[in-house]
Amino acid sequence: MDPLVHYEVFIRTSPTSRWALEIATDQPHIALSTAEDLVKSGRVAGAMVTKETFNEKNCTFQSETLFKEAVEGATRKATLGDWDPLCGSPDDLYTDRARERIAGLIESWLARNHVTPFELLHNAGVVEQLEAASTELQHAIQKFAIAEVQIRGGVTHEMIRRVQGLLAGAGSRLRRHAQAGVVKAEPGGFGALAISLAGKPEDEFLLGLSVAAASAGAGSWREKAKILLDLLQAAPVEGPGRDLALSVLDQPLAEMLTSSAALQALVGDCDDLGGALIALARLIIPEAVEQAAETDPQIRRVIPQLSAEAARLAALLTADELKRARAAAAKRVLGDLHGHKRLRPSNAADEIMVLRALAMSLTAAAGALLPEEDLLAALGSRSRTLLSSDFLDAYLGEGRSARHEAESLLWLAQNVIGTANKRRAARLLQGSVFGLKFETETLAAAQGPAAQLASLAALQRAVAASSLPRADANAIEQKLGQLGGKLEAKANLVAALVRSNVSAVQKLTYLLRLAAGETAPLGLASDRARTEAMKLVREDELRAELSRDEGQVAVVRDLIQQAGLAA
Repeated sequence: MDPLVHYEVFIRTSPTSRWALEIATDQPHIALSTAEDLVKSGRVAGAMVTKETFNEKNCTFQSETLFKEAVEGATRKATLGDWDPLCGSPDDLYTDRARERIAGLIESWLARNHVTPFELLHNAGVVEQLEAASTELQHAIQKFAIAEVQIRGGVTHEMIRRVQGLLAGAGSRLRRHAQAGVVKAEPGGFGALAISLAGKPEDEFLLGLSVAAASAGAGSWREKAKILLDLLQAAPVEGPGRDLALSVLDQPLAEMLTSSAALQALVGDCDDLGGALIALARLIIPEAVEQAAETDPQIRRVIPQLSAEAARLAALLTADELKRARAAAAKRVLGDLHGHKRLRPSNAADEIMVLRALAMSLTAAAGALLPEEDLLAALGSRSRTLLSSDFLDAYLGEGRSARHEAESLLWLAQNVIGTANKRRAARLLQGSVFGLKFETETLAAAQGPAAQLASLAALQRAVAASSLPRADANAIEQKLGQLGGKLEAKANLVAALVRSNVSAVQKLTYLLRLAAGETAPLGLASDRARTEAMKLVREDELRAELSRDEGQVAVVRDLIQQAGLAA
């Protein structure tokens, strides 16, 4: 958790009303999902999510809007009566949105105790643990109550009493069932238990009690996942019993995928956020991740190996039966891409490769699970962090040659997403190539003018093949061509080649490769080579040599076409 960054959800009760804070959280995916749910419900006129970053130097917050959407057709101001409370009765605590709010309010406590909101709502012993941590519980209730009062009005103290009453009612219900005895779910009898409960009143709640009792003894997140997966594999093959079992087990598995602590323990070999996000992608879109690795073999080295439990979960998620868990993983990926935390703080170059792997994998699988518009917005948001001064300092470092810096910036530019980010990256690359340092090093290089010209030509071709804005790319290509012309003129390379004692065919071959942009950048140097090549093709000596060696004719013809000399 980054103490310098948090996310705030604001709502408007009418199109003309002021923005009011609903919740503040450290988790971007919780903030984004809350805002989306509010908009979809139609109970607000608009919702907005902002990322607030604390500037320690100035002691101020810098705000960035991540999400902002108005509800079409919203015309009137909502009144208190229009708002059903998030939790009007203990049963409402068991809804997906309520469990998300619980996860955000007591995230630290849940992580320390290896507990999911599902277990908290289905196990009296876990409730007693939370009640013993009275300070954390009261702080969570106060945060929730303050946000509710800001939306609905009223008195904070009364809202706190109302929430405490809901929690007391839910706790009493769990204690009554605990005293009556809860059947602990075991793989051997889980299928029969699910079948026996399916269709009965409170069937999900009752099966949830058994599942929570089974996972309560787990000493780690990975052990907890193994228990849940064992139960999942023991679920009925079909019918209402299977539907019930999947619906119940889907809830804690989804919560584990949205918990940073649980996810890190579950997926295995992931030391940072980037590894965790790729692992999540492997859980929900394994084929797309594998395809990305086959397309670019460099990607494979940043793909972590999944733990045995995560691999088992991936096989079940691809069957599209655990809809909550799949949606939670997708929402987590999008939320964390919007976040502030570095993907790979230990290696800036690898961080770009991680983003490349995610972009290739996620865009290949964009659809209902990962809406393309949301995905592009998330990748664009993450790309902006790679263009920040802090990241660039870490990425470029000190002591690099100007050529190395330009190549590094071009690689960065090729991997950022979004028009504005591409333009910003292109400007950075222009600043490097147009700089005095780049020109000085190019003209004074110790590797020799021929090798340096070939190096400039390779960089020019890479810029031409990049996805940079065309106007910016053209400017960079022209600058490289100008530098090539200066370098060639300084070394007098074309003239020296013309005066050399090599055969006419060899001279023409070298000149044509210069003219075609293979061994010199297109520009002044290639123009000079083209001019000399045109003179040479008219000479009788060249024609005589070609007539004696028919194998060279096809090679020369191809080079002439590449150099633009064909009639």
